[in-house]
Amino acid sequence: LCGDLEKQVPFPFSLLCLQVIKCKAAVLWEANKPFSIEEVEVAPPKEHEVRVKIMATGICRSDDHVITGALVMPFPIILGHEAAGVVESVGQGVTSVKPGDKVIPLFVPQCGECKSCLNTRGNLCIKTDLGQSAGFMSDGTTRFTCKGKAVHHFLGTSTFTEYTVVHESAVAKIDSAAPLEKVCLIGCGFSTGYGAALQTAKVEPGSTCAVFGLGGVGLSVVMGCKAAGASRIIAVDINSNKFAKAKELGATDCINPKDFQKPIHEVLLEMTGGGVDYSFEVIGRTDTMTAALACCQCNYGVSVIVGVPPAAQHITFDPMLLFTGRNWKGSVFGGWKSKDAVPKLVADYMNKKFVLDPLITHTLPWTKINEGFDLLRTGK
Repeated sequence: LCGDLEKQVPFPFSLLCLQVIKCKAAVLWEANKPFSIEEVEVAPPKEHEVRVKIMATGICRSDDHVITGALVMPFPIILGHEAAGVVESVGQGVTSVKPGDKVIPLFVPQCGECKSCLNTRGNLCIKTDLGQSAGFMSDGTTRFTCKGKAVHHFLGTSTFTEYTVVHESAVAKIDSAAPLEKVCLIGCGFSTGYGAALQTAKVEPGSTCAVFGLGGVGLSVVMGCKAAGASRIIAVDINSNKFAKAKELGATDCINPKDFQKPIHEVLLEMTGGGVDYSFEVIGRTDTMTAALACCQCNYGVSVIVGVPPAAQHITFDPMLLFTGRNWKGSVFGGWKSKDAVPKLVADYMNKKFVLDPLITHTLPWTKINEGFDLLRTGK
């Protein structure tokens, strides 16, 4: 009906077809408290915005960083940024998706116009929801209300809700046959880790790699290193229960820092005869970031920070680590240009170029989201 109306009457009249949706969402009212399942109102999409019915969403450590205060965001807020869904409606001017399309929201958008989007080496779009305007859509307002209060967005996605609104630059249309409960991981965890190895570090065939942290993102780094042809992939974690899956996905060695008396970077230097070619910190701790840097080969080693750095913490390190030639890099969303890369990654998954099932440990109804975060925090 809306489509027929638009052909016959001016667009403002057809906006009558778009209504506020009342649905359930997991609202975080304050830090260090559990989520509260609430009824929220989700406003219609404005110009160049898209309203999406969320079908599957993953739990990521970055969400937990907001709960603990390690990543500072305004409250109340609807978290979640790793998801897949179906377009419910679109605002004026939207051309890249239409109602009924399967999509993945993009916490790193791709506007196609800013310096990062236009640079072949960049992917951190200026529209990314970080900084002073965090928690709002591009017009400085929110599309969520609960109990009469405005509720903030998270990273421009907010997927812990039955319906969300995102900017058109922050959503990618994907294969209509893709299983949303699997490919939702391409919205963050898998792409972030896999790309850190392939896009950011550009791991070379025959090289040696060390991966600190074996959560979903760390395991995806292992997969990326294997896909790149690394001959040795050393997985590092204080939870030895994660080693079996790491080896299943490509790790050749697994070590637990608790098993050694000396610093872990010294262990790795000895194991590799002078350091690894590439190292990845996939935890978000300053001590492991410096350890990952120190375990690299002193002249040409590359270390990549993948884990979100904690707020209000700084790193103190010996500058000689860099002076000798090591390269220290950061990686957001694996270095991928999101709107371009996500549909291709989904296609690669459909063509069986990589697997996602081993990264999924539990499937829960989303109303049990607090139980899901308990599983995350206990390393399960």
